[in-house]
Amino acid sequence: MSTRTPARTYNQNHIPRRYTSGKRRLSIYWTWSYPWESQRDPAAMENRFSTMTEVRSVLWPAYETPEWSAAQFLQGIAGTLELFHRSTISFQQIAGEATSHPVAVFQRIDQAGYKLQIDERILADTDTLLVFGLDHLLSEQEATPDEIGAIREWLKREGACLLLAPHHDVGFTDDLKQRQMEYLHHGDALVPRQQRFGQYTRSLMKALDVPVHNTYGLRPALVKGTKEIAPLTAFRDIDKLGLLKNVPTLNFHPHLPHYEITEKDSKAIQLLARQPIDPDRPHPFTAAGNTEFNCLLWMPPNQQRAGDIVLVDSTNFTTLFGGTESLQNFWKNFALMK
Repeated sequence: MSTRTPARTYNQNHIPRRYTSGKRRLSIYWTWSYPWESQRDPAAMENRFSTMTEVRSVLWPAYETPEWSAAQFLQGIAGTLELFHRSTISFQQIAGEATSHPVAVFQRIDQAGYKLQIDERILADTDTLLVFGLDHLLSEQEATPDEIGAIREWLKREGACLLLAPHHDVGFTDDLKQRQMEYLHHGDALVPRQQRFGQYTRSLMKALDVPVHNTYGLRPALVKGTKEIAPLTAFRDIDKLGLLKNVPTLNFHPHLPHYEITEKDSKAIQLLARQPIDPDRPHPFTAAGNTEFNCLLWMPPNQQRAGDIVLVDSTNFTTLFGGTESLQNFWKNFALMK
């Protein structure tokens, strides 16, 4: 029996998935304009993704085998964007096995220049929509009124779940000393002193009355004397979706956003988990007395919508920074959510 992976297809229209009772259909939506991001000037110091050449240099010799060479893999910024796509394959496989449906993947503007807004073409056969907010603010991606209306209508569907995942906002200040402090805190040489993400998801959050703002890029604490991420501070008694069942930790990523709840004492949103921050690396957020950041939030259904809204960073669905059994449990819980 062949152990080779199936043939990969490209440049085809999405084939709708039939509804199956109790089996969720998951779809990923990357909010970026692939052409805008991939064609950023590599000489620019800020607000761009790394080139693949930079990735190879910083992580040498991890990518020095033939499959990552210029003959076989893109060496510019486009190569790094493809790493993001490849990094979700494990999640797609596990979620697909759990639900018996393939995970569909869409991009706002793809490699070939096709623009796809969120509308019935995506929503009609989607029960859980994961919106991965990795668009730089400078690219000016905004949810249109038609998209907002379509998502509002879709959220009236019983069992619908919208996952919003705005990424970090590093170096949002004009204070260069603070930018350098943030840079030294996360310690990732591939992230510039200013890298601001998530305009599309921010516009959705505003329109849908989600009282959250993504800020900073914070490095999780490790278990002392190990390279293992410190356990979550989890509020399991209010985790009605069961997302945290057998999930002591999420993914280690050196620059995770704090999901600040902007409405104090809001009853519309539930904080399900916080992540301890590395205490040995100075940062303005910890200097203000914070020791943890908000990493998993839930907005239960209300009078306006029957669906749920979940907020968690997109890197928790990738394997770029490794993967654990705990993370796989999180994927299964999310895919099988009732």
